[in-house]
Amino acid sequence: MTIAVDPSCLDSSDPGSISTEDARQRILASITPLESLEYLALRAALCRILGEDIRSPLAVPGHTNSAMDGYAVSSSDLPTTEARELSVVGSSFAGHPFNGTVKTGQCAQIMTGAVMPGGTDTVVMQEDTESVSEHRIRIDERHKAGQNVRQAGEDIRRGDTVVTRGHRLQPSDLGLIASLGISEVPVTRRPRVAFFSTGDELRSIGDPLAAGDIYDSNRYTLYGMLTRLGTDIIDMGVVKDTPEATLKAFRLAADNADVVITSGGVSVGEADYVKQSLTELGRIDFWKVAMKPGRPLAFGRLGDSWFFGLPGNPVSVMATFYLFVQPALRHLMGESTIDPLVLNARCESKLQKKAGRTEYQRGVLSSDRHGNLTVEKTGSQGSGILTSMSRANCFIVLPMEFESVERGMQVPVIPFSEFRV
Repeated sequence: MTIAVDPSCLDSSDPGSISTEDARQRILASITPLESLEYLALRAALCRILGEDIRSPLAVPGHTNSAMDGYAVSSSDLPTTEARELSVVGSSFAGHPFNGTVKTGQCAQIMTGAVMPGGTDTVVMQEDTESVSEHRIRIDERHKAGQNVRQAGEDIRRGDTVVTRGHRLQPSDLGLIASLGISEVPVTRRPRVAFFSTGDELRSIGDPLAAGDIYDSNRYTLYGMLTRLGTDIIDMGVVKDTPEATLKAFRLAADNADVVITSGGVSVGEADYVKQSLTELGRIDFWKVAMKPGRPLAFGRLGDSWFFGLPGNPVSVMATFYLFVQPALRHLMGESTIDPLVLNARCESKLQKKAGRTEYQRGVLSSDRHGNLTVEKTGSQGSGILTSMSRANCFIVLPMEFESVERGMQVPVIPFSEFRV
């Protein structure tokens, strides 16, 4: 007689699971971005999320200036048929402009970035002139009016929005903002994220291992991913697999954090108390996603905090964090762009999967000698094989309807660099 069993991660599908896209949309729709702002010195704001638009208090460039070293002339003096001689009446340097006016038949030596002298609107490059004497040059008919000149305000006009709210500030942004004379910027506050691992088998680094014990790697992985993302971290260590310990940890985390993350304890084992405690203190919106690795993913509310219950297997922790937790945290911080770039690459490995779930296999993305993107898997794809993530630089995304991939087929990939920062 066949016994009745619950669906497991070995099954091709589970009617209680939701799709990865449904899970992602439900998470993002539930979370409201933080509104609290803090003002930081410009250098301290790198990689933070801008809380308000930045508008320019001045025009850039502030003055019409030369884009080349050469001679500033009036376009009316440009020859049309044969070369013409001009008198050099002065020089204009960056920071030291020529204060006179250039008249007909005259020109002024000018350096890159220097203010255009009065009476001039065109720059002839040094290389395109011929020296006649110490104060005279000759130019020919090859030149156009207005060439090699940067107009005042052609990059930024006064009052223009130069960086928009929700943008993650990059080094180029710091330079742009500094060029406007702005020394302090408003950014959204960092979300407070508490996390802990569950499992009596887990040991800290340096402790001896007894039979069945393992070192807790997930907290180090989570620490790294949360640090790079730019959150305030509350590491609560390893929590024992007892109802009392789990409940106490949840209460403490909810009192101190915007988001609570656990690894382990969200499956159907008898010693898994995360779901039980969460039901008592909050609510669960969903806890199974049709994906591999990472099917037992829980999302819900814990008091005033958002809760993510990640699986215990190391690869599943990283996959579910990158695909669900990270976009949620970036949305919470008010970041405007959270969708990763998805590329297509030629698969150099034969891949197998079961229809009915989306798989994220680990791969190495590169390019062939023709510049075409290629990808191959990083060996065994078990959810406990952390080396498959360490050696990889991308996810190979196999949609729900796929059952196999032959060598040479095009597959979607998400580079790990897209999960920043």
